[in-house]
Amino acid sequence: MLIAIDGPAGAGKSTVARALARELGFTYLDSGAMYRCVALAALDLGGGALPERPGVLGELARAATIDFTDAPSGTSAGASGRVLLNGREVTEEIRAPEVSEAASVVAADPGVREALVAKQRELIVRGDWVAEGRDIGTVVAPDAAVKVFLTADARERARRRAAELGADVETVLAEQAMRDERDSSREHSPLQAAPDAVTLDTSGLGVDEVVRRIAELVAER
Repeated sequence: MLIAIDGPAGAGKSTVARALARELGFTYLDSGAMYRCVALAALDLGGGALPERPGVLGELARAATIDFTDAPSGTSAGASGRVLLNGREVTEEIRAPEVSEAASVVAADPGVREALVAKQRELIVRGDWVAEGRDIGTVVAPDAAVKVFLTADARERARRRAAELGADVETVLAEQAMRDERDSSREHSPLQAAPDAVTLDTSGLGVDEVVRRIAELVAER
């Protein structure tokens, strides 16, 4: 079974998806980490700036080997494990603000999306998965058994993100607005809820409550 969880940044996708996967005994797929990996590779190649040569981002995405491993023993239950890019651990690097910003730009590249969607489909073809991202239920796996679109009040999303990064809420709110516009208006795989997705506003809800509601949807299948 595949559970697709989509939504904008700050809606709680990653936290909820990890917790839900633990609850159900499913495997967790963080599709956003894959775009961050390509962004990091592009920044490394361009010396800190995204390369401008046409097609280079798609080439990087196709060539990248991205692996997910379990969190080391002794880590907290909320740990999401390690991310490896071409054999190099990049778990922390891909969460840097400059990589987050670049990932949003990289994700709009059709060559990147084509390459990573193919990689994601290869991963989820067997077994039980909780996959989260921005186009899982619409593009990657439109036949997913359960589709959920998480959202939240814009300021609440910014507050969560700012707390995670140790950044100013107003700054994050402004950057978030630009990212939302870019994600929702891009030509390829724009951010949107699948027609048959259940939309869940997480404003004011704890992780356990959101997980419980999605688990109920799964039980109904």
